[in-house]
Amino acid sequence: MEEKIGRRERKKQLSRQAILDAAVAEFSSKGYKDTSVADIMNAADLGIGTFYNYFSSKEEVLLSLLGTLVQTVGSALGEKRAAGASARDLLETGCRVTADFLDENRFVLPLFLSASEHAAEPEGKAEGHGHMPTPGFKPIFEDIIRKGQQAGELRRDVPAELIAEMFHSLYQAAAFSKLEMSFRQNVALKTRLLLDGIEAR
Repeated sequence: MEEKIGRRERKKQLSRQAILDAAVAEFSSKGYKDTSVADIMNAADLGIGTFYNYFSSKEEVLLSLLGTLVQTVGSALGEKRAAGASARDLLETGCRVTADFLDENRFVLPLFLSASEHAAEPEGKAEGHGHMPTPGFKPIFEDIIRKGQQAGELRRDVPAELIAEMFHSLYQAAAFSKLEMSFRQNVALKTRLLLDGIEAR
């Protein structure tokens, strides 16, 4: 009986992942707005009804993908922490991993950029996202910054929340930049400048 339940759970996990993979492919080729649930399920080779066993809307799929970014960043930072990385190294890693993910999944960028606004709004007020919570990103950076300040690695005359806000804004600045360099390179250079400015002297 347990083996049967195990098989069923694995099948459900595979179906959910197939939907997410198909959504990434469709969002990337057609754009988020022009992709329908039917498009996603055709690409996943699953019936449209199956979609609603896992997600309530394509907006929820997008939120799930943003949650994947938070997990990816968290995993990369965990490895760095285990190796005894400094606050600067942790922030640089977090920025680089985030830039890589957003560059490969540009359709997530608008939701990522509005995440801080939605996090501050009452439940159900986040425009276009119903009552679904937006996965947290800035708290990860705030935690690193606070600990870096406590350890004397980062300057303490600026609130950690403000510095975290500045890191979050790097991606919007890079996304709208007219400079002739890649999104990742733009973020990397802005990150270096910001890190130089917040290091304890």
